[in-house]
Amino acid sequence: MKYDPIDKSLYIHNRERFVKNMANNCLAVFNSNDIFPISADSTMPFQQHRDILHLSGIDQEESILVLFPDCHNAKHREVLFLRETNEHIAVWEGHKYTKEEAFEASGIKTVYWLDQFDTIFKTLMAEAEGCYINTNEHLRAKTDVQTREDRFIKKYKKQYPGHTYHKSAPIMHQIRSIKHPLEIDVMQKACDITHASFLRVLDFVEPDVWEYEIEAEIMHEFLRSRSKGFAYTPIIGSGANACVLHYIENNTQCKAGEVILMDYAAEYANYASDMTRCVPVSGRFTDRQKAVYNSVLHVKNEATKLLVPGTMLADYHKEVGTLMEAELLKLGLIDSTDVKNQNPDWPAYKKYFMHGTSHFIGLDTHDVGLWHKPIEAGMAFTVEPGIYIPEEDLGIRLEDDVIVQNSGEPLNLMGDIPIEAEEIEDIMNG
Repeated sequence: MKYDPIDKSLYIHNRERFVKNMANNCLAVFNSNDIFPISADSTMPFQQHRDILHLSGIDQEESILVLFPDCHNAKHREVLFLRETNEHIAVWEGHKYTKEEAFEASGIKTVYWLDQFDTIFKTLMAEAEGCYINTNEHLRAKTDVQTREDRFIKKYKKQYPGHTYHKSAPIMHQIRSIKHPLEIDVMQKACDITHASFLRVLDFVEPDVWEYEIEAEIMHEFLRSRSKGFAYTPIIGSGANACVLHYIENNTQCKAGEVILMDYAAEYANYASDMTRCVPVSGRFTDRQKAVYNSVLHVKNEATKLLVPGTMLADYHKEVGTLMEAELLKLGLIDSTDVKNQNPDWPAYKKYFMHGTSHFIGLDTHDVGLWHKPIEAGMAFTVEPGIYIPEEDLGIRLEDDVIVQNSGEPLNLMGDIPIEAEEIEDIMNG
């Protein structure tokens, strides 16, 4: 792990919040992710399952967490099962957690090796009446690939058919969406790394640079700052490419007079940041580009103010649509007739702003959260309106990460990253 350890008090706090929501005399089980194969003997780099990470801080494959708050044996109310290391594994794969190190990372005192799992789990299930299983219920989840968690659920539901099974997901979506101050500190670190990379980019961009060269400059800054890299696949799109919402090829030369849309950000300690900035290849926006840019910036600033406790996200997105409609009318992209004749299910502004404005962010870039519940203080969201005009080869999107406060405007974790058009021009020409 490249990152500095996070204080185990975070994970103790997170487990306390989870067990408060459990039914009586039930246990809950959380598994690490698999190391996913590519082909031959190649694999993807290991990425820990965010739920076991959130509850334990254990960032290692083949780990299992069991929570059983009503267990008569106090030792077994929190249990970690880890892969036992040896000299051979240490030589070939590197260091693995010792039991003492696992306690220091998680605050969990009872740690067993994985080969003891079935025996100990049998005694726990004999006492428990129900079991919480951890299914992926993110609204945009792709669940075609069977995971380690899927295999576990299939095996043990068959082995213990008499138990009542509950879902961990609703609890995890609630507790993960409210960020602890320690989590906000880590997210701020990811945003600070992203900030440094953007300043590097502003000094690097010039006509005829290639999109992938910009990507390389960003990655350099990430790695030297102890980040594993991009929190998500980066979008570096110049000119017409900026109008493709999920453009990830990053293989085009940037031409003088174009605007580059850069949607990228760093991860740090498995926490994501998510930023979008747009810069002129030549160092100066045209009047038209700046007008569109300032309209997007206005919507972003006003939308940020709407993220307050008690608001429903569906209502929030409708209000942002009204803000965007006014800007598109001002820019001449739509007119009053378009608005009068619009389909309420696909308003006129959607022609130029077709995606949502905000999503939860945290351990995942599109983090878990309950969309049918009101916004609460401590929730973390992106704010990312955009205007895309293919006929002008111009796409502008601006995005920051914010934390909802009990009162007043959200805390902007990216408030120091340059965003005003004139500021970006001044830096590029300084």
